[in-house]
Amino acid sequence: MKINFSLFKQTLTVAAAAVAIALTGCGGDGDKFEVIKPTPLAPPTPPVAPPILPAFDSDGVLQANIRWTDYGVPHVTADNLESMSFGVGYAFAQDNLCILADQIIKYNSERSKYLGPDRNPGTGDSEHLINDFGFLTLGIRELAEQNLATLSANSRAMLSGYTKGFNRYLNETGAANIDPSCANQPWVQDIDSTDLLTYSMGVALLPGAANFLGPMFIAAPPGENPFPTPVAAAPGMSLEQGLPFKIEPTIAIPERNPQDMGSNGWGLGSDKTENGMGMVLGNPHFPHTGNLRFWQFHTTIPGYLNVMGGSLMGLPGAVNIGFNENVAWTHTFSTAEHFVVYQLQLDATDANNLTHSVDGSKRTIYKKELMIDVAVAPGQTIKLKKNTYTTNYGPMIVVPGNFEWEAGGSAFAIKDANLPNYDVLDHWLAMNLATDMTEFKQAFKDYDGVIFNNTMAASKSGEVFYIDDSTVPGLTATALNALATNPALIQIKQAAGFTVLPGFISAFDFNAPVPYASAPKYEGTDYVQNSNDSFWLTNFENPITGVSPLYGQVGNEQSLRSRMAHKLLANASGSDGKFNMMEVEEALLSNRNYLSEAILPELLSICQANREDDIDVSGRTINLGEGCDALTAWDSTMNIDSVGAHVFREFAFQFRRNPQWAVAYDVSDVLNTPRGLVDNSVTVMQLATAVDKIERAGIALDATLGEVQFVEKSTAAGLPSGERLPWGGAHNVEGGFNVFSTSTSNNGTELPRHTYPAMDNSSILSADAQGYHITSGSSWIFIANFTEDGPVAKGLLTYSQSHNPGSEQSDDQTKLYSLQPQLRPLRFTEADIAANLVKEVNITSAVQE
Repeated sequence: MKINFSLFKQTLTVAAAAVAIALTGCGGDGDKFEVIKPTPLAPPTPPVAPPILPAFDSDGVLQANIRWTDYGVPHVTADNLESMSFGVGYAFAQDNLCILADQIIKYNSERSKYLGPDRNPGTGDSEHLINDFGFLTLGIRELAEQNLATLSANSRAMLSGYTKGFNRYLNETGAANIDPSCANQPWVQDIDSTDLLTYSMGVALLPGAANFLGPMFIAAPPGENPFPTPVAAAPGMSLEQGLPFKIEPTIAIPERNPQDMGSNGWGLGSDKTENGMGMVLGNPHFPHTGNLRFWQFHTTIPGYLNVMGGSLMGLPGAVNIGFNENVAWTHTFSTAEHFVVYQLQLDATDANNLTHSVDGSKRTIYKKELMIDVAVAPGQTIKLKKNTYTTNYGPMIVVPGNFEWEAGGSAFAIKDANLPNYDVLDHWLAMNLATDMTEFKQAFKDYDGVIFNNTMAASKSGEVFYIDDSTVPGLTATALNALATNPALIQIKQAAGFTVLPGFISAFDFNAPVPYASAPKYEGTDYVQNSNDSFWLTNFENPITGVSPLYGQVGNEQSLRSRMAHKLLANASGSDGKFNMMEVEEALLSNRNYLSEAILPELLSICQANREDDIDVSGRTINLGEGCDALTAWDSTMNIDSVGAHVFREFAFQFRRNPQWAVAYDVSDVLNTPRGLVDNSVTVMQLATAVDKIERAGIALDATLGEVQFVEKSTAAGLPSGERLPWGGAHNVEGGFNVFSTSTSNNGTELPRHTYPAMDNSSILSADAQGYHITSGSSWIFIANFTEDGPVAKGLLTYSQSHNPGSEQSDDQTKLYSLQPQLRPLRFTEADIAANLVKEVNITSAVQE
C-alpha cells in the first residue's frame, strides 16, 4: 500500500510547533524562550566479569573435548571460555559452515564483490549493491574494528575461540570437501573476531535499520543521482558509457518483521506445575532455511558453566534459548519498536539541502563517499563509488512518494537503538551462568543485549519472570506524551507501521534505550507467557500497563494464537490445574486451533444450508457439497491424518481478509471476543472461494493434511529433493499454537534453495506444490522441568542440525517429527551422554605436525 506522507507534513510540523510552544516558559519576556532538552545519559559502565570464570586460555593453546550424541548434538567441554567457544565453532562449522560464510560477506559488504550487483542476475534489482552500500552506510564493520578491543574479556574470548574453531574445521576439511552448497566458493575463507563482531552487530539491526537499506541507497539531496558510478571505466567500456549493468531497484516502505518471526513461550512456576518446580516451554517460529536457523549444543566449563539449548547461527558459544541446572528461559519476538524515523526541517537558505535545524540551531547533513568492488564477469571486478548521507540521528532515507528529500522542506533520517549494541554476548552469557532467578534478572540490569526479544524464565525453586528488555528507544516524557495524544503522530504511525517524530526539536530525540526499571516486567510463582502479542497480558490475571507505547499496545484485540495459548494454559493441565511435562508437550503438539473451536459448528450449518447452490466465484460455478462433506469429516485438528483440514484453512485465509464475527471485540471480555459467525452471503462466498482455490490447485477436498502439507529439502544446487515428508501442524490464520508456514521471499542468504509460488496473495496454497511447502514455523522446541535430581528436558530441532544435504543430520529430526509430531530426550547428564555417545574428539589449536 502506498502511503503519501506529504499529506501529513503540515500537520506534523504544526504538531511539533505546538509541542515547542508547550515547552516554553509561561512568564517573562515573550520574545525569549527556553527549550527543554533531554538530559544526556552517561553510557553505563559495563560490569566487571567475574574473575573466577577463566576467559582466555592461559598458554594460548586452545583445547576442547566434543562428544556427539544422537541426532548430531555436540557436548563441548573445556576449561575456559575461549576453548569452549573453540569447540563450539568447530562443531558448528561441520553443520552450517556455508550459512555463516555467506553472512560474513553480507555484513562485510562484499556480496557484490563475489556475486555481482543483482540478487537475480541481469534484472537490475541491485540487491547486492543495496546490501553492500547499506551496511557501509550503517558503519558496522568500522565500528567493529574500532571497538573490538574495548569489549569485555569474556566477549573477546568467545569471539576469538569461535572463529579459531570455525577456521580449524575449514582448514582441516578443505574447501573442496565441505557442504557442496558452498564448496570451493572464493568467499568461503577464514574469519576473525572482527568479522564475527560485525555479523553480530548486523543481526542486532534485523528488526530495524537493516530493513531500510534500500531507502538509504537512494537517499540523496534533490538533483543528485543517488546511484553508484564507476571509479574507473569497466573493461571494454569508456567511463562515459557508465556501467555494464542496469540499476533499477524497487524501493518501498520497509516491513518491521519481513521474515515473519514469531514464537510461543511459557514459564510455569510452583503454582502451575505438579512437582512445584519451574518449567519452561520454548517454541520459536523462525525460518527453516537461511540465516535465522537455530542450532542445538551443550557446553560445560566444570565448576562454572553447564548449559544446553539452541542459538541462532554464529552466536559464539552462548545459548540463546535453553536451560542450565538452575534456570530455564526462552524468548519470543517482541512487538516493541527499536528505531525512530525523524522528519528533518531543512534550512531553506542552504541551496545544497545539507543543513537542517534542531531547536533553531543549524545541523549538518554529512556526506561521505563509499566504495565497493563489484563482479562483472568471472575473475573481473570494477570499483563503484557513491555518496551516503548521515545526520545527528543516523542515516538519511528516501522512499519515493512517502519519505522524500525535498528542497528547502522536509527530509528523513532513521535512528536505531541497536546501533551499536555491544552487549549481546555478555548478556546471553550472563543468563547462561545464572545460578538462580536473582542472578538471571541481574543479567538484564547489567546489560541490554537481547535486541528484539521478550524473555520468559522459570527457576528450580519455582519462580517465574517475564521482561521485554528488547532495545527500545528511551524517549523523553515530552515525546511519549505526544505519541499518545497527538492525532498527527498517531495517524502517521498507523499508516507507516512505525514511529515518525519531528526531528527539529531535541525533546523528541533519545540518548539511550529504555532502562531496566522502566521495561515491562512480571514476576511471581504462577506463570508468564507470550505468543507475539504485546507484554499486556503476559499474565492474564495481572495485566501490565504504564510503559512506553513503543513496547506495543494495551487493550487491543489478541491474535487467535494468543487466545489459543491462554486457552491451553487454562484447560490443558488436567483436573488438578497443574502441568507435568507430558501435558505441556500434548498442549503444543495436539495441533488444535482456536478458530475451528470457536466457529466450526456454525460454519458447518451454513455450509450444509447452501450445499446445493451454484455459486459464482470469478466466473467459475462452485458447488459446496463436497467441501461440506470434507469439513464434516474433519476432526478439527491439524494433524497428518486430519481429513479436510486444508478446506478449513483456506476458508480461514478468506475469513481473515473480512472477518464475519457475530460479536465484536470487547476489551472487558478480551479472551472471548470477537466470537460467533455471521450467517450471510459473505461467509458463503468465503467458503466457495476456499473450495474454488483447492479445486483449481488440483487437490482433493477430502485429502488428509499429510497429503497436502509437507517438508521437502533442497539439493545442494537448490533443486527439489523429491522426498516429501508429511507434516502436521497448524497455521497462524486458523489460530494454531504449533504453527508452520511457507515463504518464497529472501531468507537472508544467497545459498541455493527451491520454492513453490503461491496461487495468489490471499493464501499460501501453491498449485505447483499441490499444497503447502513448509519452510518456516516451529523450529527449536524444548520443554525443561526442574526436579530434585536436576533438569529433565525434551526437545526437537524440526529442520535438523545440518544444512549440508549430504549429512545424516540434515533431516533425521525432520523425519522423526514427520512420523508423528513428537519431542526427543535431551541428553544433559553425564550418564545420559555416555549412554548415547556416537562420536568423541579432542581438538586443539596447536599446530599439527
